[in-house]
Amino acid sequence: MSASEVPDAFHHVVRPAAMPGSPPLVLLHGTGGDETELLPFALTLSPGSAVLAIRGRVSEQGKLRFFPRLADGVFDEDAVLRHAAQLARFITAARELYGLAPPIAVGYSNGANVAAAILQQHEAVFAGAVLLRAVNPLRAEPRASLRGTPILLIAGASDPIAPPGLSEDLAATLRNQGAETSFRTLTCGHALTDEDAESGREWLRA
Repeated sequence: MSASEVPDAFHHVVRPAAMPGSPPLVLLHGTGGDETELLPFALTLSPGSAVLAIRGRVSEQGKLRFFPRLADGVFDEDAVLRHAAQLARFITAARELYGLAPPIAVGYSNGANVAAAILQQHEAVFAGAVLLRAVNPLRAEPRASLRGTPILLIAGASDPIAPPGLSEDLAATLRNQGAETSFRTLTCGHALTDEDAESGREWLRA
């Protein structure tokens, strides 16, 4: 199988592992980002990991996303489910193509939200997740078991887009699916900080 033959292909970049045994990372950017946005973050998080960095293919006023929204914080759940399913299929096929072990999702903002949708609805796509500034984009009943899956959620105390309370609600949903969730609130807003990367690195080590 070639990259062009991967089902529901997304534009992406792949970085091979620099250290055997490091968990592969799937990078999912925020609104207005692209496949390069989280590459520096990933180098701090787990410098030896293979990386599959994916570009969202939904455009909102010229800004790339992984699924459309009706307004800030208002989601079209049918669209979320459809786009999450397409992304899940692509990640599964890309793993086979590139010979990747079960990966850790690293999602920021919209990328974290689409990762959360995949975690709720599709089993065995991710071995774990780091969800940065995430909220739950779904009211649909979760279908997937996350028994024993480690997930870290990091919120910003002054984040007006993904306030800590909504991130905690998502953590509870994932915990009810069996995930081993960790939740941290940092003294920051919606933008990522060096402390996000350090917190994620400590979590991965543990």
